[in-house]
Amino acid sequence: VQLQASGGGLVQAGGFLSLSCAASGRTSGSYSMGWFRQAPGKEREFVARISGSGGATYYADSVKGRFTISRDNAKNTVYLQMDSLKSEDTGVYYCTAGTRWSSGRWASDYWGQGTQVTVSS
Repeated sequence: VQLQASGGGLVQAGGFLSLSCAASGRTSGSYSMGWFRQAPGKEREFVARISGSGGATYYADSVKGRFTISRDNAKNTVYLQMDSLKSEDTGVYYCTAGTRWSSGRWASDYWGQGTQVTVSS
């Protein structure tokens, strides 16, 4: 599975951005998809996950109520709508596939190349 993320950029605090991730290769609507992020000098962290059907979503507490993950299986694309952005949302955002809770942490089988999101305060 290949993942291509897009939509990152620079935005002021309180603003919004929408990320997209196109999946190709051995794709299937049964794959759960997700987003992770990594801020400068910090470990990579889980952001959101959506089930293969799109019927179940999970969010990190830090983004709950502000971010929305969705998918369009006909287009093999997953989205991350980010509203009310804060400076602490700054980082490189990675699209993932095969995202699951395993051994006490979120893990993924496939990773995209990442897209930079910068929120200025």
